[in-house]
Amino acid sequence: MSEYLKDKVIIITGAGSGFGKLIAEKTAAAGAHVVGVDVNAENVNAVVDGIRSAGGSALAQVADVTDMEQVAAAATATVEQFGAIDVLVNNAGVMPLAYFADHARAWQKWHAAIDINIKGVVNGISAVYDQMIAQGRGQVVNISSIYGNAGIEGSGVYSATKAAVTTISDSLRIEAKGKIKVTTVKPTGITGTNLASWIVNDTAIMGLVGQRAASYGEHVTALMNDDLPAELTDVDSIKYWLIKPDDLADAVVHVIDQPWGISLSDVTVRASGEDYLY
Repeated sequence: MSEYLKDKVIIITGAGSGFGKLIAEKTAAAGAHVVGVDVNAENVNAVVDGIRSAGGSALAQVADVTDMEQVAAAATATVEQFGAIDVLVNNAGVMPLAYFADHARAWQKWHAAIDINIKGVVNGISAVYDQMIAQGRGQVVNISSIYGNAGIEGSGVYSATKAAVTTISDSLRIEAKGKIKVTTVKPTGITGTNLASWIVNDTAIMGLVGQRAASYGEHVTALMNDDLPAELTDVDSIKYWLIKPDDLADAVVHVIDQPWGISLSDVTVRASGEDYLY
């Protein structure tokens, strides 16, 4: 049972689908006041309507995270509705995996990723910073990635954006010591989200598996054929192969569900038997 989520005011970007939707639903179910921010009005309104129907407290805000004025307006609406901003989850992000040889068909998605993955985080922090400082406490949770740990073949631009997220998090943590907790969450590969829709070259994912390419290929084939061994799909197995959206959402909820004096600052969420290297 949650101890520290009740009545926290939590802004979640990218709340209309994927991880953001799950985080919104789980935190609201634990008693938080959730503000779902998404560029897709239909999606975010549906998520908020679902939370309210289940007895939770939620507010929908339509905003493009690359637009500072829109993000600031969402923060203002949050304070007007709930009187505070306790937590910001910078979740909105895209994953345009591609080799530099793919530049002709990748550059537009690369540019969009720089705007969403980096500027979106900067805009989110800027929108909540003054309110959190005035309150004397707050928490920013930034969703990075293991791709940000190194320059990886097939993900140069995406890796750079996620490395930037980690650097921004570290800087904010130093500057806002004792007033804003900062958590960087780095997930590995996950199925069941819309991130894959941004991949430009499907083979680019192989840079992350390196010498485990053969094993990865076997496991992906088995997954597609619904033939993965039970020990690879059992979350209680040491050979669990691929985390699911619920696993990541639970980890994000966990880092928020802490007393104000405890900061889980850097969290990598992996499957213990995965094929990813970094």
